[in-house]
Amino acid sequence: MSQYFDALETRSADERHAAQSAAFLEQVARAKAAPGSCLEADAEVTSLEDITKLPVLRKSQLVTWQKENPPFGGMAVSNMAHVFQSPGPIYEPGGVSHDWWRMGRFLHACGIGSGDIVQNCFGYHLTPAGMIFENGARAVGAAVLPAGTGQTELQAQAAFDIGITAYAGTPDYLKIILEKADEMGLPLKISKAAVGGGALFPSLRQYYVDRGISCRQCYATADLGNIAYESDAEEGMILDEGVIVEIVTPGTGDPVPEGEVGEVVVTTLNPDYPLIRFATGDLSAILPGQSPCGRTNARIKGWMGRADQTTKIKGMFVRPEQVAALVARHAEIDRARVVASRDGEVDVMTVQIETSAQDAASFEPSIVETLKLKGKVELVPPGALPRDGLVIEDVRSYD
Repeated sequence: MSQYFDALETRSADERHAAQSAAFLEQVARAKAAPGSCLEADAEVTSLEDITKLPVLRKSQLVTWQKENPPFGGMAVSNMAHVFQSPGPIYEPGGVSHDWWRMGRFLHACGIGSGDIVQNCFGYHLTPAGMIFENGARAVGAAVLPAGTGQTELQAQAAFDIGITAYAGTPDYLKIILEKADEMGLPLKISKAAVGGGALFPSLRQYYVDRGISCRQCYATADLGNIAYESDAEEGMILDEGVIVEIVTPGTGDPVPEGEVGEVVVTTLNPDYPLIRFATGDLSAILPGQSPCGRTNARIKGWMGRADQTTKIKGMFVRPEQVAALVARHAEIDRARVVASRDGEVDVMTVQIETSAQDAASFEPSIVETLKLKGKVELVPPGALPRDGLVIEDVRSYD
């Protein structure tokens, strides 16, 4: 297998800038021509350096546009093969052409290719993650078991029967499959793992290393596809060749000095869905220099939290407005607070409810309906929760 996915990964800075600048101007033209464009009245853009003249697009705006002009808010969409739904709801198009989501580059960096069979444990139901990784596997010539989530015993049995060699999914679910296989006495052949949708904690990475599994992570979103990924150097995350990434002061479009933490804003160069300056709500920072692996694009430190209180738990975003919706459903709830923690290598969501009620179980159905996750319920007396403005607290360590 070649060390690099293609020649784009080792371009000089000048070559990359020239190519991305030309592609950026084409994207701006496509976006302006769309009936739902927000760029029609903006300042003239003649080079990549003019990118900060354009407005930042936030998910809340996208939700509003899509309600007014369904399903994509009047934006320029072409070559669509699928429509997906993410929380919001937000609808995203998907394509099936070669490496449409640019995930092949990441899987190649994981050493996955022809001859591998990937157990794809990302969801296929409504959300795009399963198809994102399947499209990437096709781009590198790997076969796929479309496993999705759940039914762990069946997953372990299938991995053994088929001879699965690679895993794709959230960081902690692979451990659950491995432990189930151990329990069932099934020796698995998984030696490579491509993970996303949550933080890969150092202790969990080491667990996989100790079992002979090389585990690397990517940073991707349903709207944008792959944004950055780890290589064998495991020093930061290398920016994908098909995006332009800015790090800005949260809530603005103003770039921060290199090395400072800010919000990740991404412009995709995919002509089928031109998202310009799309704010992810995630925090990161640019790393100086380039990767020792030889890839020349800039690197980010990885996911460093959220610009707002939105937090990813078990691969799912939990947002402050969802917590507010839970409180609004029950007159007996004064306040609520979600705490994200870890139990070993598994995410745990605890919902602390300030109430005079005594039956914690009575709130469990509402928690699943509003937060889309099961969690522990802790009832605390009125006035017990801190008045610090937090409704979602992340106590996990990312060091």
